[in-house]
Amino acid sequence: MVRLGQVMYLHKDAYEEYAKRHAELWSEMKTALKKYGATNYSIFLNKLTGQTFAYLEVPDEATYNEIAETDICKKWWKYMEPLMDTNEDNSPVTTDLQEVFHLD
Repeated sequence: MVRLGQVMYLHKDAYEEYAKRHAELWSEMKTALKKYGATNYSIFLNKLTGQTFAYLEVPDEATYNEIAETDICKKWWKYMEPLMDTNEDNSPVTTDLQEVFHLD
């Protein structure tokens, strides 16, 4: 199992809406996440900076990354774009984190 960590960047006025949209995550998006291997997925918010920390586990990172090519993922990115820093394709601006310690 591969453990992934990323930082994303919310607009300061979007914290509540971001949480609301994730609380109401579309069933199609949940299905896609699971289909591409995501498990144990959590997102944490630092309200002082607007940074989120996303953690998830996947059996294979290359397979998981294929979710970016799906229509449902692209639709989700467009839906979330007004709330956060994004790239030209509406994908969130992310900083991948390197794991330096893990304790089972």
